Amino acid sequence: MARVVLHALRLLRQFTTNPNSFLKAAKSLPDYLDARDFARTFPATSSADETPSTNPLIEYFDRHREGRGIWKWRHYFDVYHRHLEKFVNRDIALAEIGVFSGGSLDMWQHYLGRGARIHGIDLDESTLTYSSDRVSIHIGDQESRTFWRQFRSDVPELHVMIDDGGHSPQQQRVSMEEMLPHLQPGGVYICEDIVGESNDFSSYVGGLVASLNSGVAALESSASGFQQAVYAIHCYPFITVVERTVNEAGPFLSQRHGTAWQPPLRLRDGYGKIAGRGA
Repeated sequence: MARVVLHALRLLRQFTTNPNSFLKAAKSLPDYLDARDFARTFPATSSADETPSTNPLIEYFDRHREGRGIWKWRHYFDVYHRHLEKFVNRDIALAEIGVFSGGSLDMWQHYLGRGARIHGIDLDESTLTYSSDRVSIHIGDQESRTFWRQFRSDVPELHVMIDDGGHSPQQQRVSMEEMLPHLQPGGVYICEDIVGESNDFSSYVGGLVASLNSGVAALESSASGFQQAVYAIHCYPFITVVERTVNEAGPFLSQRHGTAWQPPLRLRDGYGKIAGRGA
């Protein structure tokens, strides 16, 4: 119920600022509620009996019993490896918000290789002790846009950003808005610990997904600035991954190949509806 009330408040705000956006959002509410019901009643499945794939991050974590602490949800390691493996043994820069006990900084260095430059970001000045020849510590507030301007100046090239900081929706939002555009082409932005059905940052990510799907009105559609820059948004339990495009996306093309169609091809409108059905 709290989630519905929050959605209604957002609709009210949209009505006062953008009536057209309000009407679209209001129409989506029944679909949102239907999806919640579908997810809530989804049948449980038994775990597949498969041989687990090799994941060097899990292997490192399981071996790490002493020294600097690492605290992560275990299923995150599969997400990390899926999206960050392409950076292994490359000359790249990774930044993580939330240094804590420093163990994850060592983990990233071990996983990515000696060529990686690691940047830790934290409010606590005591974390400066974790600095080394390949690890830099930056002291600042992730909710401060002034701090991020200085950080971008200090670190002009960044490929991976991991937000494991304060976990408040406002902190997560400011960090993403300031740093996602700063990532290099092909870069990866990861935000952790998006917990709870009434999480405001989860709703914010939903707006990003909607923006990624917007603008289709013909068989050829130009890409918005956001669509040119963002290749994909992946949502996993408690964690979201945003991938930057390697190259800016050109126009989106809906193409038809072949000569035999069933039913016979009859374009109804510019979007490509065929006899009242999708192609």
